[in-house]
Amino acid sequence: MRLTDALDFQTQALVLRAERQRLIASNIANADTPGYVARDMDFARALREATGQAAAVAPTATKAGHLQLAGGARAEPNLLYTRPAQNNLDGNSVDMDRERAAFADNTVKYEATLRFINGSMRTMLDAMKSHHQA
Repeated sequence: MRLTDALDFQTQALVLRAERQRLIASNIANADTPGYVARDMDFARALREATGQAAAVAPTATKAGHLQLAGGARAEPNLLYTRPAQNNLDGNSVDMDRERAAFADNTVKYEATLRFINGSMRTMLDAMKSHHQA
């Protein structure tokens, strides 16, 4: 695997981590919105699709109305509905403990990916400098 392949992969991972962070933040922001349905993504699947390691598969309904979104929101491919740990009277499916944990986990992984990209760039620059000086 060439270094640029690894960078391409990590760049895709970074973009997807940022998108997942946006989704989780949206869930947290709507924790008190009646009828709000929390969303998330299957990160591993999205990364495989983004890097061409898996064919994109169109979402399918597992039961009637599964892909219908409340309030006329647009459907985004590969986004999943989270299942509530308990049913709320207002129909909101945000579980703040789960969202906080997912936010913290995704933040750590985002930062690790960013560090990997920075380290790879430094390695490439050092390699170019040493080759130039020789």
